[in-house]
Parts: sequence; C-alpha cells; structure tokens
Amino acid sequence: MMTMVLSSGGCWTMQLRRAFAWLVINSCVRLYGNNEMMFTGGGVPSIHLQTLEEEKTMKNNLWKLATVVIVLTMLVPGLAMLLTGCGPEEEEEMIPTPVPVKPTATPVPSKAEGPVPAAPPTDTPAPPSATAPPSHAGPVIDKWALWTGGTQLRGANIWQRVVVPDLDGPEFLGSGHVGPPYTQADFDRLAALGANYVNISGPGLFTEKPPYVLDEKVQANLDNLLDMIAQADMFAVITARTGPGRSDFTFYRDGAGDWFDESLLIESVWEDQEAQDDWVEMWRYTAQRYHDNPIVVGYDLMCEPNSAGILLELWEPTEFYPEYAGTLYDWNQLYPRITAAIREVDPDTPILIGGMGWSAVRWLPYLEPTGDPRTVYMVHQYEPQDDYTHQEPSGQNTYPGEFDLNWDGAPDPFTRDWLDEHLSTIDAFKAEHGMPVAVNEFGVNRWVPGGAAFMDDQMDLFEQRGMNHALWSWDPSWKPWTEEVDAFNFRHGPDPDHHADVASSDLIDVIVKYWGRNTIRPSNLTEESSISTGQVYYVAANEPGASDGNSGLYPTYHWTLDKSMS
Repeated sequence: MMTMVLSSGGCWTMQLRRAFAWLVINSCVRLYGNNEMMFTGGGVPSIHLQTLEEEKTMKNNLWKLATVVIVLTMLVPGLAMLLTGCGPEEEEEMIPTPVPVKPTATPVPSKAEGPVPAAPPTDTPAPPSATAPPSHAGPVIDKWALWTGGTQLRGANIWQRVVVPDLDGPEFLGSGHVGPPYTQADFDRLAALGANYVNISGPGLFTEKPPYVLDEKVQANLDNLLDMIAQADMFAVITARTGPGRSDFTFYRDGAGDWFDESLLIESVWEDQEAQDDWVEMWRYTAQRYHDNPIVVGYDLMCEPNSAGILLELWEPTEFYPEYAGTLYDWNQLYPRITAAIREVDPDTPILIGGMGWSAVRWLPYLEPTGDPRTVYMVHQYEPQDDYTHQEPSGQNTYPGEFDLNWDGAPDPFTRDWLDEHLSTIDAFKAEHGMPVAVNEFGVNRWVPGGAAFMDDQMDLFEQRGMNHALWSWDPSWKPWTEEVDAFNFRHGPDPDHHADVASSDLIDVIVKYWGRNTIRPSNLTEESSISTGQVYYVAANEPGASDGNSGLYPTYHWTLDKSMS
C-alpha cells in the first residue's frame, strides 16, 4: 500500500502538485493490475508487460490517463491559487539584513588636531548648476520645537551678494555669480567650534530688476550652501537680503556715487506694488522648493526692513507709524501677504519676521503678529551701535564703562543692567503675544574695548530669555575678502592691523563657550525626540599647551560635561 504525507510548510500549490503525482502513480497501479511496476533511481515508473493483449489494453488506458493528466494539470494550480492565494512557486530571494548607520557625530576638536583653518582655495570653486528641487527623504524634524524649547540654536551668519564684475574685479568676491565663495571646510570649522546653526544672509531667488524672474545661478548657489551645511551637521535659516525692487547696496547706500555706481542702489520695493507682489511670489516659490529640506528650520522674509530711514529719514517708530501705517512703506502690510503665500505650499517651516528700523529692538513692539502659529519674531541687536559695537579702532568707549547713551549730553553707566533693561522690550512683546523671539544678528567689532565682556553678558542674557541667536559673522577662508573686510571677523583677534586668524583671544573664548552648549544637530533630532529647556551643556576649556601641534592658529578645545550648568 502506498502512503502519502503532506508537509505542513511551503506553498499549497507545491503540496497539491505532489499529491497529484501520487494520484497518477496510484492510477497506474489500479489500471494495470498485476503488471509489475518498479521505480528506478530517478523515480520514473518502469513497466514490464506480460502479453500482447495486455499491451493493447494498456495503450488504450494510457490514452485515457493522458486525458485525465492534461485536465488535472490545468485545474490543480489554479485551484490552489484560488483557495490559498499562493502564486506559482518562485525562487526564494535573499534579503540582506539591514545594517544600522551611526549618525554623524558632532565634530569635536581633539588634542592632536584643533579646528585648524582650511587653506584658502587657489581658485574660485566652480559655481553649481541649477537643479530640480532636491528630494530629502528621511526622519522628520520638529522644527518648531527648536524655537520654543529654550535656547536650542546657537550659530552665526554668513553673508553673500551677487558679484558685480566691474566693481568687484576678478578676485574680491571670487569669479562666481555669488560671493564670497564658501567651502565645505569653512562650515566644518564652524561646526567644530560648536555652532549648530547658520543664518544664510544672501540674495533672494528672484532678480532685483524687472522683469522679476528666478535667478537660477542664485538658486544653484543656495542649493550648494545647504548641501554643505547639511554635511557639516548644522541647521540653516534662509534670509532674503534682496529680491524684486531691492539690492544689497541698500545696506551701504551712503557709498552710492562714491565707491559704487548709483545704478546699483535699488530700493523701489517700498514704492512699487508690482515689486511687492513679486516679493510675495518669490517666497512662495522658495518655500515650495525647500519645504521638505530637513535642515531648513526657518524663512527670514526680509533682512532689516528699512524704508522709514532710507526714504523718509524717520528714525523712530513714533514718527513713522502715525503717518505711514498701511502704505507701501509699511512692512506690516507686506509680511502677512508673504506669510499667507508660504503657508499655501509649506504649513510647517517656521517663519521669521523682524521689524522696521533694521529690526532694531525698539521697533519690535510695532510688529503686528500675523496669527500664524509657527512664526518667530526677531531682532538684530547692535545697540549701542555708533557709540560702542561699531566704533572705529580709535574709539575709546569701553564695557563696562560710562558714556552718553541717550543723547542728553551726560554720561550714563554702560553695564549689564543697561543691557538687561534694553532687552526688557523683548520680554514685554513675548508676554503680550505669547510668541517666541530670536536674535538673528548681533555682534561687535573685534577691536572694541571690553568686547569680550560685553558679548559674554549679552549672550548670557539671551540664554536667560531662552532665545536662539546667530552672531555676525562667520567669514569664509577666501583671502581676497577676509584680508580686506574683517571688522566682525572675531577669528582675527583684537588688533585692527592684523588680518589673519589668531591662536586665541578673549572674544574667541566667549563665543566658543556659548556655542559649546549646543547638544542638538540634524543627525540626532527627529520628530520623536523631546526638546526641553533642561539642557546638558558642554563647555570648551582651553587645554594647557593646546597650541602645540596645531600650527598656532587656534587653541585646541577639550570638551567636558559640566553638570552644574542646567
């Protein structure tokens, strides 16, 4: 008696095929009766016939059997798939075991190799070509929490503008369309010092003159910057310095007709409805392109709106708003339109809005919140500007010190208390509107007396208020630029006649101390991560003998956990 056993594993199609094979064999046994049936080693029946009559009978039966086989061959697989949903058996595919990839660690200077400046490029880096919107798959970052959970972002601004060959020559800003050029090494050095945030203060994506259209070379440059910043494991905010009806020369307009041609000064955005309409469209396009870039954590709609001062010579909000509120001069009527356009294509990325008067602190109360729940209001803090932070090398005002701070002719104490009172305007705005405020620009000329102490107190007051901050500025290693324009380049030390990186300075130590508190980077932050005001700070302490082995360019910082700072 023949016995058949079906295994419990595998596809039922295969099981039925095996059963069918046994059915054929048993049919043969029943059809041929006493015929001897043996199985060869290959499992093929070998039949030995006894008579011619039996042979004839067997042939007839074989024809019948063939018909049955054909019918069953067609029916059995289909029946199996119908009953079980199992398709034809396929060769098993080997699936590789996923290998976890370790997130990029925050670059940490070691004793053997400090944050050594990169050698300047011998040629301008080739400008990147315009591309389609980059695709950024991966973990989703809760960008809003970066602005609302206490001080989470500490970094610096970079500055660029469109190159004017007749003005800039072949080297000053490089030979590309936008300059000065930045390299990957420039951003790696910034991250190595602890910064986790770059404010890209550069040209907007649309042209300054009509017809206001996309500048593909500016777009390609921005794409390239974002790629390098991401590679350095930092976040970025896109700030539009320029756009339809506004050129970068508005920031140094006093030089028109002197060191640059007056035709380069474009400020029509404050008097031209078409320019404002296209500024709105520029931001709609920008947000559509970068909305899914995980490191882009903010859109700064316009760097330092300034119509009141440049066109009307009104320096105080109390002079401007009674007469010009709601006109084209009024920034308050334009940024809500930009916000609405952005939210049509990007509901998530935080929007940053500064006030008129170059976003000075005293203009903040006159900003009118849009009602958008993911907007950060921000200031640029350089006060006292003319008398302290921007004073020339010959200036004598120091911090702490005494000098006239309110233009009444009498000296006033310039101390931490003065700074705290000055920043109380921000406290009142936050209390009234319940929205976060950030300091997107601040700084001091590197030679200013007491500059390190001033920055230490100021940055500490920012942190007490839970505000993110980006100092001005982080310059590239492009020597034609850095050797000529370096007043705010803290890496060059306090000597105004020195135009290269120094091994150490009090100002460097202060800045790195606060940057060293950063713990959040794109590589370690996802939507599931929790962000709270309780932070673990990392303090950069100058190692004894750290100048050894790093070419004397920077001290090497040893990063240690300071649990007392919380």
